[in-house]
Amino acid sequence: MDQISTGDSYQTPEGIPPRATEYLLLGSRWSPYFSFFGVVLRSRALAVAGLYDDEAWFQSSLDIVRGLESCRARFLIDGLDNIRRLTGPAVFVSNHMSTLETVILPALICPIQPTTFVVKRSLVTGKIWGPIMRSRDPIVVGRVDPKADLEAVLGEGTRILGAGRSVVVFPQGTRTAVFDPAKFNSIGVKLAARAGVPVIPVAVKTDYWGNSKILRGFGPVRRDKPIHVSFGPIVPVQGAGKSAQTQVLNYIEGKLREWGAPILPRAVPIEARAVPLAAQPEAVEARAARPEASDRS
Repeated sequence: MDQISTGDSYQTPEGIPPRATEYLLLGSRWSPYFSFFGVVLRSRALAVAGLYDDEAWFQSSLDIVRGLESCRARFLIDGLDNIRRLTGPAVFVSNHMSTLETVILPALICPIQPTTFVVKRSLVTGKIWGPIMRSRDPIVVGRVDPKADLEAVLGEGTRILGAGRSVVVFPQGTRTAVFDPAKFNSIGVKLAARAGVPVIPVAVKTDYWGNSKILRGFGPVRRDKPIHVSFGPIVPVQGAGKSAQTQVLNYIEGKLREWGAPILPRAVPIEARAVPLAAQPEAVEARAARPEASDRS
């Protein structure tokens, strides 16, 4: 299986010719989505035929990356050597900003580590995504009963990791453009502790591909925003994993700050509690960056 880069990092090269749909569809969001859905439909056909294996998953994910690059997407990826340093499976714990990271991470991880995802039930039962996701032996959660979801992640995750396959977890559960540390739970670290494997933090800034209340995961496409993915150092998990969770959160939050992503404050210091939240600089910055206004366009 090829790799997007044999080095630690990858950056979209300059001078990639734009695809014809960039002109035909007037540079709208439908140009990259047209490319994306073409890959999805081909992948579904392979999955229905029982031919959608790890190689096919990697290739379809890479096709999505290449298609987006021809729609003026610019990828900035680093930390690939941290994946190569693994001597066995791990839990990849990532923030969740848009649909984009779910479809490009296989191109980055799978050539180095066989991998699957924790996914919501609707993705394995849907007519389009269902055959694709079921072929990947994912961990399925219902998002109705948190206790049942935890048991599913710990039980199935331990089985999958024990078989040598890594697991990608999005602790936020749903896509959000503004990172809220309070909603970043420790389910990934708990799984790693149960299975006796390390964690790799993954920070993503993928607001090139916007969210939308009407079209859900297919909102505005912001071609001026680079796509960042950074894999952090391997984090061993000891005991209940409190230290590991802190390291993961610190890495992701630090990268998001470096990239200028909006972040809600972790907590209000005692001396600042008399100050209204709206008056605090971090909160103002995060609130101003919320995507709702742009998503209505």
